[in-house]
Amino acid sequence: MPLAPELLESIVCPRSKQKLLYFEADQRLVCPSSRLSYRIERGIPVLLVDEATELPQAEVDRLVAQAKALGLPNA
Repeated sequence: MPLAPELLESIVCPRSKQKLLYFEADQRLVCPSSRLSYRIERGIPVLLVDEATELPQAEVDRLVAQAKALGLPNA
């Protein structure tokens, strides 16, 4: 289930307060600034820093490049 565009415009990373990249196929939101990945469960983003996955910088760089190539919002 894709997230509504209105929701994506209003949510931010709880740690950095920056916009998130939405990877629908992976059902996750990624914050390049804080290097955190937030899962989406049954269409609901789990925006808890304690439950987020910290990503290595190389993975963040790869995901940002992928988001730009796909033309994703906030890329």
